[in-house]
Amino acid sequence: MRLSLLSDQELVLLYAGGNESCLSELLRRHQRKVFHYILSKVKDEDVANDVFQETFFKVIRTIKLDQYREEGKFISWVMRIAHNLVMDHFRDAARIPRNSGNDDWNIFDGINMLEENVQDRLIRRQVEGDLRRMIEHLPSDQRELVQLRMYEELSFKEIAEKTGVSINTALGRFRYAVINLRKMMKQHNITLEV
Repeated sequence: MRLSLLSDQELVLLYAGGNESCLSELLRRHQRKVFHYILSKVKDEDVANDVFQETFFKVIRTIKLDQYREEGKFISWVMRIAHNLVMDHFRDAARIPRNSGNDDWNIFDGINMLEENVQDRLIRRQVEGDLRRMIEHLPSDQRELVQLRMYEELSFKEIAEKTGVSINTALGRFRYAVINLRKMMKQHNITLEV
């Protein structure tokens, strides 16, 4: 069987069934894209290698535990894992106090930084909650499109295929959804800034 002729979905199913060589084919197909994405964000090759390895460790574990659910393209799912791990890296880096080497450094500087991060997280949760509530008030076709775009991170082409409409219709609905969200924000005096 020529693995290069199989789709990602078929490779995932075969790998879940025990065909270990399918993972090699999936890696061959996608490692360059995933690694370059990570490197473009973290700007450090060693860190990028660590995040890349952790990304595929999560992919392997999820598939092996039979927790992978086909909800779109495999590569989109992998890229979402990579993105989340990159964000985790930056969150962790922000929590670690740095000693600049001078005598003015104080352990409490790190505590203040943590408190700011907690406050930022609370604000972010509030903003996300406000946005989710406003999205629920959109017409159903606009709400579906916004959820696919923002939360599932699908491209407009993928959204068009999934919803059975043209790309132009998907773009138009998204545009009207943004206009409606702005009206709601203005009407209720909501500012979505973190």
